[in-house]
Amino acid sequence: MQGSAERERVRSEIELSAGTVEYEDTGGDGPVIVLLHGLMMDASLWAGPIADLSADHRCVAPTLPLGAHRRPMNAGADLSLPGVARLVAEFLDRLALRDVTLVGNDTGGALVQLLMRDGVPRAGRVVLVSCDAFDNFPPGLTGKTLVLSGKLPPRVFGLFMQQMRLRAVRRLPIAFGWLTRRGDEATARWMQPVLRQPEIRRDAVRMLRAAAADTGLLAETARSLPDFSRPALVVWARRDRVMPPEHGKRLTDLLPDAQLAEVDDSYTLIPLDQPARLAQLIREFIRASGPR
Repeated sequence: MQGSAERERVRSEIELSAGTVEYEDTGGDGPVIVLLHGLMMDASLWAGPIADLSADHRCVAPTLPLGAHRRPMNAGADLSLPGVARLVAEFLDRLALRDVTLVGNDTGGALVQLLMRDGVPRAGRVVLVSCDAFDNFPPGLTGKTLVLSGKLPPRVFGLFMQQMRLRAVRRLPIAFGWLTRRGDEATARWMQPVLRQPEIRRDAVRMLRAAAADTGLLAETARSLPDFSRPALVVWARRDRVMPPEHGKRLTDLLPDAQLAEVDDSYTLIPLDQPARLAQLIREFIRASGPR
């Protein structure tokens, strides 16, 4: 119910230049938060924080073409990270969202950095949550394994990914084992599109091959971050095993108006492992930074 403490999430879709993008939108008149996920994930990464934040914010979470999407992209779509970042900018424009708090976790944080580099006029502030940065791209064993698997033909890639049906495989460090302590149910769900839909396997392979060609992208992008003067919050898992905790400190030092918050008892996917704590940090940050 719109008047309840937790607003009902409405699943919608929008036709963009690359294809149809599904998204969740809680609606409401509060400050707008747009939340971006990482590789082989979808918008449900943010279900926990959204359940909390939607009481007094409008939360918008697109499912981007990063391997767990359900609607295949157009054959000629640019599925490189810069291409997906431009798709996010187009998404913000089409929904006419203003003074957005732009939040990204895992490779979603890489997309936020690319948008920061390009100015992202519709964002009033940003939140980077344990994410790819500097030379950590593709990140950790998981990212490197994914990028290597993307060299396979789509059909063979699909056969390789069939292993992810098994919880024991999903919990390995080369899969999701070092990304989340508590989110195996979500990771199993994220695998379904690439296991079932040949068109999604095609998209995933194209996206991963583009990532393999862009390994220096974030190190280059970091050089422009000191020019981003809007408020920034950097949230990092204190004992992250995939995204080095020192990268959180480096990002905070690079950004002119940034603060760092470290989170205990969590791996990289803080929205799954510590959703209430992350929601609290985001809410306090938005309240303190005020309208742009």
